[in-house]
Amino acid sequence: GKAGGKKEHDRGAKAGKPPKAGKKAKADKKHKPRAGKKVSAVPRGLGTVTPALVFKDSAAAIAFYQEAFGAKERSRMMSPDGKSVWHAELKIGDSVLYLNDESPMGFEVAPREGNRATCGMQLYVKDCDAWLARAVAAGATLRMAATDMFWGDRMGMVVDPFGVGWNIATRIRDLTAREMERAGEEFARNFAAQQAASSEPAPPSDAAPQSSEPPASLEGAPPPAEPVAVEE
Repeated sequence: GKAGGKKEHDRGAKAGKPPKAGKKAKADKKHKPRAGKKVSAVPRGLGTVTPALVFKDSAAAIAFYQEAFGAKERSRMMSPDGKSVWHAELKIGDSVLYLNDESPMGFEVAPREGNRATCGMQLYVKDCDAWLARAVAAGATLRMAATDMFWGDRMGMVVDPFGVGWNIATRIRDLTAREMERAGEEFARNFAAQQAASSEPAPPSDAAPQSSEPPASLEGAPPPAEPVAVEE
């Protein structure tokens, strides 16, 4: 009763403790927002830099990356009419990739003929040869077979069906800065020599087969006139 409540209040006051809160006070405390919970400036699972690729058809690109690189789809936001991808996120290995369809609202445009992509993607994997083969099987075009590079990587390159280039590499040896400098200088000398050799005209070959057919550049031209005998 009231007397019991008063006694409890008095005992609490004497002990220096506040009286017990009622049901309403407990409910208010339960719904009170947590103070001091800090929002992370960088979203969970992302690094400081995240590539964002633009396509004419992001849905097709997502399907390709899933087949070629084992990508996992994290999210996809469609436009209100459901016709285009406003934003999508894929995870390849431990890295996140953003994708979206070309839009008047955006600055970037998708690669197309006469408008190459201005950046390339770099993948580091345990077996670049296997990843290159998988990408080609999925529909990518091989531009460079896997080769041991002077900086310590084994690397090859493919271009995906949407015009994006992918360097796929495996680190096979670690070099010091000096070792890499010397290897780079040697590579530059060899490359210059190859360029010089390719620019020299090929010597004529006596073994070249003779043909009575006109050269390709003269195809469609009228046949030469018959020689005219000149009387002496």
